Amino acid sequence: MIIQSLLDTDLYKFTMMQAVLHNFPDAEVEYTFKNRTKNVNLLPFKEEIQRQIKFYCTLIFHEHELNFMSNIRFFKKDFIQFLKIFQPDEKYVNVYEEDGDLAIKVSGPWLHTILFEVPILAIVNEVYNNSIPKTSLHKNNIIEITKQKFDFMQENKIMISEFGTRRRESFETQKTVIDTLLGKYGNIYLLGTSNVYFAKEFGLTPIGTMAHEWLQAGQALGVRVIDSQKFMLETWVKEYRGDLGIALTDVIGVDAFIRDFDLYFAKLYDGVRHDSGDPFIFGDKIIRHYKNLKIDPKTKTIIFSDGLDMKLANDLNNYFNRITKVSFGIGTNLTNDKAFGGFPLQTVMKLTKVNGSPVAKISDSKGKSMCPDIEYENYVKKVFGVSK
Repeated sequence: MIIQSLLDTDLYKFTMMQAVLHNFPDAEVEYTFKNRTKNVNLLPFKEEIQRQIKFYCTLIFHEHELNFMSNIRFFKKDFIQFLKIFQPDEKYVNVYEEDGDLAIKVSGPWLHTILFEVPILAIVNEVYNNSIPKTSLHKNNIIEITKQKFDFMQENKIMISEFGTRRRESFETQKTVIDTLLGKYGNIYLLGTSNVYFAKEFGLTPIGTMAHEWLQAGQALGVRVIDSQKFMLETWVKEYRGDLGIALTDVIGVDAFIRDFDLYFAKLYDGVRHDSGDPFIFGDKIIRHYKNLKIDPKTKTIIFSDGLDMKLANDLNNYFNRITKVSFGIGTNLTNDKAFGGFPLQTVMKLTKVNGSPVAKISDSKGKSMCPDIEYENYVKKVFGVSK
């Protein structure tokens, strides 16, 4: 089994799941898988991927796992009680062929489908990477390359979190990377991991707040589309009341986000996360926005998490660290570095419908936008004044 624990996923799936339980328990959704990797056809791996998803759906939460979750202060008792009876159901997952490649859709109640995304992406990546021949020195190679990154972090004092679950080469590779990054005596520059299982196993802080789907869903939950980001930001604040104060910025693009992120939200939230577009332009815009609102940027945090490697993290750190607090979430470059000998797929699984209506993600990076309905996408762009 590739996935051996329901905790083997990103923290923000659980934080959003709790917010769904309390605010939108009846919402129905659809997630769509997309393979953006050029010249890679995943259809030959369909049967093994289906088999691994079937295994995943046999898992339940164990008492020691729920005890760990209970000790995270923002998880409420009723949510933990719900997890006690929760089990993924494969009836919500459809793995099939479309246009000669692998296609996957997950459809059903949001509350019961929200945990599928990250494990499915991890399964697809590991099944594919298992097909690539490895030498007997593969693990040693991972350790040596990761040690170089460890030294770079220490030398340049870069604060990072490990965000590598969804596109990891394998579970074992991610485990080896985290173990190596911690070193013999720990690593004060490793702030934590987005993976709840590894946070538990290594005694790390689980890191994460919200994903794109949270803000996307607001487009079909009973408010005007123009108010959807503000509605979901407000719902989040009411749910967590001071915890989990990092807002994601690129669901409709950073300019549309800034227009919604007024003085009220800018004061309430601790900071923002960048996940598409030029990070330097983005950071300058956010800092200028804080200054225009008469908020000292040094009291806020920007988390950069889009395709980072150590060099880019260091460049961003040198550029911004005297102006604002910065941190970095590094994923694929840690857990599926091409130098390991595997191959990091460009795969995503995004929310595409809520309650039967399309929802859109309009990215600041070309090729990262996703919407099943071009007319609806154009409508959202018009509503938010997005030209691209």
